[in-house]
Amino acid sequence: MLWLQQIEQLLSNGSRVIVFWNGNKKEIGADQKSVTVSFFNGDVKRIQADRTVYYYHDTHITQSTFLSGLEILQFPNNQREKHYPDGTREIVFPDGTIKSIPRGLTENIFYNGQREIHTVKYKQRIYPDGTVKTVYFSGRQETKYSSGRVHIKNTKDFTFMDKKCTNWKIRNMLVLL
Repeated sequence: MLWLQQIEQLLSNGSRVIVFWNGNKKEIGADQKSVTVSFFNGDVKRIQADRTVYYYHDTHITQSTFLSGLEILQFPNNQREKHYPDGTREIVFPDGTIKSIPRGLTENIFYNGQREIHTVKYKQRIYPDGTVKTVYFSGRQETKYSSGRVHIKNTKDFTFMDKKCTNWKIRNMLVLL
């Protein structure tokens, strides 16, 4: 018995349509540069001059990959992720929260104006009023209030500094600690 591998049609506009035995279909544009592949499972892959767009039918996720190496994922709940060639990632959540993930650093920007930074050495929350809370992985905690007050606790919850610092040189030095 002879199995038919594929059927190819050449259309009058110069484009071609190839239907494969497994149900996949490949459409090649008249320019020979744009290609659309429709898979039997509902997935669709579009290849264009500057990008490739893949639509995952089961999860309704669209993945766009650009020649520059940038990759963008669009989720059905309106979450959007950008993956840059240098390894940096940026996620925009449906509520407007933005999470940036450069190599070795994670930054979340919340819709209420707060920012949260995670590094190898500490976690830090920055509030819209200027207050900065930092927790170091050693257990030490610092809170620098916008009023100038600085509160520092060691690993055993012992407060060893809690006062308003008005000397800007000392205050800036504490920020570096």
